[in-house]
Amino acid sequence: MLLAIDCGNTNTVFSIWNGEEFIAQWRTATEWQRTADQYYVWLSTLMKIQNIDVEIDEVIVSSTVPRVVFNLRVLSDRYFNTRPLVVGKPECALPAPPRVDEGTQVGPDRLVNAAGAFDRHGGDLIVVDFGTATTFDVVASDGAYVGGVIAPGVNLSLEALHAAAAALPHVDISKPQKVVGTNTVECMQSGVFWGYIGLVREICDRIKAERGVPMKVISTGGLAPLFQQSATLFDAFDEDLTIHGLTVIHKFNKDLS
Repeated sequence: MLLAIDCGNTNTVFSIWNGEEFIAQWRTATEWQRTADQYYVWLSTLMKIQNIDVEIDEVIVSSTVPRVVFNLRVLSDRYFNTRPLVVGKPECALPAPPRVDEGTQVGPDRLVNAAGAFDRHGGDLIVVDFGTATTFDVVASDGAYVGGVIAPGVNLSLEALHAAAAALPHVDISKPQKVVGTNTVECMQSGVFWGYIGLVREICDRIKAERGVPMKVISTGGLAPLFQQSATLFDAFDEDLTIHGLTVIHKFNKDLS
């Protein structure tokens, strides 16, 4: 049984894959101080609560927080008696290696998104991931990651606005009923929501023009469902794209061995 771990800047997702489907998935805050023992107590407790009695004998990890990887390696070794496959490390092969500037280190999450998106949607894609940062991953016709764009995340922008302007409150992002707000909260929500709609549309249009080929735009990430309400912006929403990409990369490496 495979344990797939997707560690982002804000949250970490643990998923159990039986070879055909995910039988369980849990989310926890990303904290680099958390030890392997703490991870195991948390994970084993949740498995017991949900009556999941399986033997985990394979682990794959994608982490945008390097300091977390050590304890996830210890977790895998100590409690599951297996060496984890870590995306971005030399021992982890990719179905299609990235084509970027020499010496560039591509974020593991972007490599995983490319693998998962190509497996489900084919090539010539733009994957828009609404996470701590809003990233645009360009996937070529053969499935290779060939570059992208990084913009501040939606919640990060709201936090910065609140922190830098003393008179502006902290607000939750939602789709406003109208563009012109008649109070401070509505004004901020409209600026962020429609501002990001414009940002995504403009960047995707420029990517398509630069690539010169028809491209599908796939959205994923925590806030993707909110922006999916703009029907003309995306061709598809893929909720578990990143975690699916981990299973694709794991299978590729297993087939090589």
